[in-house]
Amino acid sequence: MQQTSTFSSPRLPWAALWATCLLAVGMVFLNQAVSGRQALLLLLGGALGLTLYHAAFGFTSAWRVFILDRRGAGLRAQMVMLALAVLLFFPVLGAGSLFGEAVRGNVSPLSTSVVIGAFLFGIGMQLGGGCASGTLFTAGGGNARMLVTLLFFVIGSLIATQHLGWWFALPSLPPTSLVTRLGVLPGILVSLALFALIAAATVVLERRRHGSLEVTVPGEHQGAARLLRGNWPLVWGAIALAVLNFVTLALAGRPWGVTSAFALWGAKGAGLLGLDVSGWAFWQQPANARALAEPFWFDVTSVMNLGIMLGALAAAGLAGRFAPSLRIPARSLVAAVLGGLLLGYGARLAYGCNIGAYFSGIASGSLHGWLWLVAAFFGNSLGVRLRPFFFPGERRVERLTGC
Repeated sequence: MQQTSTFSSPRLPWAALWATCLLAVGMVFLNQAVSGRQALLLLLGGALGLTLYHAAFGFTSAWRVFILDRRGAGLRAQMVMLALAVLLFFPVLGAGSLFGEAVRGNVSPLSTSVVIGAFLFGIGMQLGGGCASGTLFTAGGGNARMLVTLLFFVIGSLIATQHLGWWFALPSLPPTSLVTRLGVLPGILVSLALFALIAAATVVLERRRHGSLEVTVPGEHQGAARLLRGNWPLVWGAIALAVLNFVTLALAGRPWGVTSAFALWGAKGAGLLGLDVSGWAFWQQPANARALAEPFWFDVTSVMNLGIMLGALAAAGLAGRFAPSLRIPARSLVAAVLGGLLLGYGARLAYGCNIGAYFSGIASGSLHGWLWLVAAFFGNSLGVRLRPFFFPGERRVERLTGC
């Protein structure tokens, strides 16, 4: 069930105005410095950030609530999101092009590194307090603790790039896509059956524990006001995220991803501090070397990530909830550091995060996305059992918080 909030009395939403101005200025700059398409990708990131914030669409809290209390609304919303994404993605990926432009899915090996990386990422989700998308939109929405998680997410991502050669040499199976292996229609049917099975399992387990499914409390705002200020029903967020990921495929030629930019930010930051990583094997690969040499605004993922943060800032301002606080308990701060490192390191090992590997991977028909889901769920299960040490006094059963 989503949290409801008491909105502040009407006042000028300065945070939203600043975010909108920065988005506009950024789009003008990108249009001139890179391309009109890059400017649209910044705007698309803004739409993703607003959606994530207003729908409180978090992967971390959804999994935590299910693990601890068997409430499955968040997981069922994720299945709706994935089902719609598969219906949109598979025909296009089967054709290999969209509007005359080549497109590709996120399809990666079924490897040992995916299992270990996703497991570490799952622990990091619960300690850090968010996933990749959750870290971005909650940090953009004014959560100071999540800025700490984001910083160490970046550091963990950079550290992992030094070790990837060893990890990727571990036993693995080749990349496998349901689209190419089964065909478009059979792949869709198999995927929808799996989504339905997971959703049905959450219903059975929730009813077994509570006797009935949780009823969502109506939001304070309705109609156009709710669209602008939140809170959105989870299904709105699920539909919007699937559609916006498909728009990403159309504009960028590949699905939505998040964490590759964090490794790049870490590498560029290390360079500013005097550490040259260009000699590392990972950064000598042509695409990575080019990204490291170019300004960061040429990187699609970096631009979209900044857009997500600005979109979340705008949403927080519109909702009257932008109120940053620097008061972070010591144990919570330690958890943010450890969680961020695990998130960053794990994402690189697993060929992505909850977005690039789980959402976009499964939407692409990649079996590594399903492997990621299983391993990350076990990691989350361990993570929720570690939380009481770092968050003493936290309620055992929580509602969905969006991160």
